[in-house]
Amino acid sequence: MAMTTFKAISRKLPGGLAVESESRGFKVIIDEPPSLGGTDTGMNPVEGLLVSLGSCQCIVAAAFAKSQGIDLKEFWVELEGDLDTDGFLKGDPNVRPGYQEIRFTMHIKTDAPQDKVEAFQKFIQSRCPVGDSLGKGVTIKPATIVIDK
Repeated sequence: MAMTTFKAISRKLPGGLAVESESRGFKVIIDEPPSLGGTDTGMNPVEGLLVSLGSCQCIVAAAFAKSQGIDLKEFWVELEGDLDTDGFLKGDPNVRPGYQEIRFTMHIKTDAPQDKVEAFQKFIQSRCPVGDSLGKGVTIKPATIVIDK
């Protein structure tokens, strides 16, 4: 088995809700819109989740199109998810704080026939690590706490 460990660090920035996250030297700012208490300096975490899923699907499509017999001219994914903010903002015990449903539409520009494109779409979903993590769940270990003084 070729187990690989990926690492990231997220740091709360001074003031507001903005967070700087980093992995392998690449950085992204995550924030909330003003309606959710942020300063709108970046997408929020649940938007980042949608972006991660769509990006992963695009990468799988690009990486495997040729081997799947698809001449991939263009590929993009539109995503949307439904989240009841009462679970997050109000702590309503009857409302989960996360997405209740995520939907996406894959757009593909190719000369491949319909049946081959449909098979490719299923292949993409079967190989996407982010989609697998979301759809089948992933174990999240309890936090280790380090108190810095």
